[in-house]
Amino acid sequence: MYQVLYRKWRPKKFADVSGQPQVTVTLKNELKSGRIAHAYLFTGSRGTGKTTCAKILAKAVNCLHPVDGEPCGECEICRGVEDGSVMDVVEIDAASNNGVENIRTLREEANFTPAAAKYRVYIIDEVHMLSAGAFNALLKTLEEPPAHVIFILATTEVHKIPATILSRCQRFDFHRIAPQDIADRLTYISEQENAKLDPQAALLIARLADGALRDALSILDQCFGRSKEVTEQVVVETAGLVGRESLFDLADAVKEEDSSKALAIVDRLYRSSKDMARLSEELASHFRGMMLIKTMKDARSILAVPESEFERLEKQALSTPLSTILHAMSTLQDALEKMYRGEDRRMTFEMAMLRLCAPQLDSSADAILRRVEALEQGIPRKQPAPAGRVEKPDAGAAEEKSADKTRAAPPKAEKEPEKPGTDFEQLQREAQKLEEWPEILGIIRTLSPSAGAAFNGSSAYISGGYVLIDAPNRIAFQLLRRADQRDHMRQAIQQVTGKSYRLGPYRKPEKKDGGEDPLAQLAKDAEAEGIKVIKK
Repeated sequence: MYQVLYRKWRPKKFADVSGQPQVTVTLKNELKSGRIAHAYLFTGSRGTGKTTCAKILAKAVNCLHPVDGEPCGECEICRGVEDGSVMDVVEIDAASNNGVENIRTLREEANFTPAAAKYRVYIIDEVHMLSAGAFNALLKTLEEPPAHVIFILATTEVHKIPATILSRCQRFDFHRIAPQDIADRLTYISEQENAKLDPQAALLIARLADGALRDALSILDQCFGRSKEVTEQVVVETAGLVGRESLFDLADAVKEEDSSKALAIVDRLYRSSKDMARLSEELASHFRGMMLIKTMKDARSILAVPESEFERLEKQALSTPLSTILHAMSTLQDALEKMYRGEDRRMTFEMAMLRLCAPQLDSSADAILRRVEALEQGIPRKQPAPAGRVEKPDAGAAEEKSADKTRAAPPKAEKEPEKPGTDFEQLQREAQKLEEWPEILGIIRTLSPSAGAAFNGSSAYISGGYVLIDAPNRIAFQLLRRADQRDHMRQAIQQVTGKSYRLGPYRKPEKKDGGEDPLAQLAKDAEAEGIKVIKK
């Protein structure tokens, strides 16, 4: 009969246990020195090795030929514990044996000496499921147990265990296993199973397992059922994942506030039979990665992703405001809760994406914070276009008009006069020098080094709602024709001045040297007398 991987490759000794050195090293040292306690408590999340270490400990204390604190695995006791034939090692499921009568029976059996082994070992799994009466019945036995009895309690919810029980046990906390440790173990098992596991696929499985090696082995087992050459795509298809590309596209749609794009992606994924709850979890995890990159000096050690994906995620995170990321995480968590309460999953997710792409429709605190930050930074809010109509291009200055023809029309307050030539000349005449320009250039250099270099030696003037820039070269104005460079410039100006301005070129007024040129005046007088003047 086929045996699943997590059972087949369950560790037989402490050295095989992955990612729990704080537990295995201490237990081995206690066994080598003969300092064996009468009660142990193993706590931690699922799949981290609690029951496995309990069975190894049960073998080690009874092993006939222990080696450096490890069970030999060859003697009759070790083999008997492994196949369940030694009756002195008892494993109890507290979820189904949680009454007072069950514990009383255990207490009566504990009084008998072991039949074959040195110790009677009771492994009580999910001990937090015991009733209050059962805990009270167990308390006296834990306090004064027979010399030949060892209790090993295992739980995922240690906060539910009474303090009187906790104080009578040696407590060992099992941590979530690091993704790289899980990936290494999966690679080793794949080699032993004559299969090929791609390193990126191993990391993806490790990330999905969330610190539980047993879950990772279950996913790997499913992948082997599909193919003996496990690639990242095989994992995606086996686990029913959305795929990283769709997550990046959805995050871009949220950043750009493009609800049409987001809903189109959701529809495509839904038609591909992707679960909307799983999609919410993966997208929330994607935004969590962006949050870590945005707030930490180096998030590489936390995010178990390939280098190429990390670079792309880092670029997306740095271009997305933190308020947008937090709003997305909060909204997706709320959507997940609604899905698990039984609401329509597709509709709930679509509503969540619509609120993320149009924060003005969301009254939550995170959405309001996002809108306030956008107002403070002077970022123009994209307005949804009515059905069947096409938004008109911006009617801004000539430099901006040629670069960004598809941008929505700005608010009326920012619209330029109908005769830009005449009014622009007036703006030039009323311009006042912007004294904070050097400080603004310093910020621009951090946002865009190329723009900072191009505007070196430039000056700027304020006139009305404009900042007019006098640059020594044409490269600077070529850069300003790009939408991203204009956004950097406006952001820097708004950060220093506290106001949002439009951009334009500054043309220095022509110098007048004491009146009109005499030759020009002479030509004008000649023409007045009817004399034809030939101009060269």
